Amino acid sequence: MVPVSAFDDGSGPGFGGSDPDFGPGDQRPPPLTLEERAGVLDDLAELEVFRTLLEPTGVKGIVVDCPDCDEEHHVDWALMAANLRQLLDEGQTGRHEPPFDPDPDDYVSWDYASGYADGVAALAADDEPTGRHGTGRHARDDD
Repeated sequence: MVPVSAFDDGSGPGFGGSDPDFGPGDQRPPPLTLEERAGVLDDLAELEVFRTLLEPTGVKGIVVDCPDCDEEHHVDWALMAANLRQLLDEGQTGRHEPPFDPDPDDYVSWDYASGYADGVAALAADDEPTGRHGTGRHARDDD
């Protein structure tokens, strides 16, 4: 199985399933496995946390390294969420127009956003009245 990602440039007629050229003879991707669906749902939840924390600071979205073209793609919050939802619904994402002349300083990597969220959570835990100190756990860590 070909790995899926939240931002996939894909190619060919009908990629993404919403292209009018997608005909009955074209193959649709297999549905995501339960594990893949769970991962995408986790990513959607994390993305909302990232957006809530970072958008007020001026961050416009996520920067994604594209293995197909070896370039960075700057994806705003809404488009990244739409890509993840389309991945859930259709098993792949379609092509999207990149923003015109994005300022790279307005976008952060997923890892940066995750670390930022972990830092905010650790600070909040340190401020709890119980005196319990935060562990810096990632949102995906199990209890």
